[in-house]
Amino acid sequence: METPKVFESEYRFCLILWENEPINSTKLARLCNEKLGWSRTTTYTVIRRLCDRGVIKNENAVVTSLISKDEIQAAEIDELVAKTFEGSMPAFIAAFTKRKKLSREEVAEIRQMLDQYE
Repeated sequence: METPKVFESEYRFCLILWENEPINSTKLARLCNEKLGWSRTTTYTVIRRLCDRGVIKNENAVVTSLISKDEIQAAEIDELVAKTFEGSMPAFIAAFTKRKKLSREEVAEIRQMLDQYE
């Protein structure tokens, strides 16, 4: 199953949800007001949209995620690599490393990940 698209404002909402779930929808609306400046109706609209797309569920006014932060991030990276780098992960990494100086620790961590991948 393909991970549903989550837009920027929805992602900010999901960050709050992932940090606090399971959470009552009224409390979630209060948090979204505090952290995002959203009205209660805006929060409920986002909850409904994300429920319709299968990203979250809202049962008995308790909101929980159906898709993890890692899954959403991976889908975003996949889309970026496909759209911007013609599907080439090496081209993505080359562009990334040209723009950002990596510390020795970051390089070692990436090497370890690649070694584990093989």
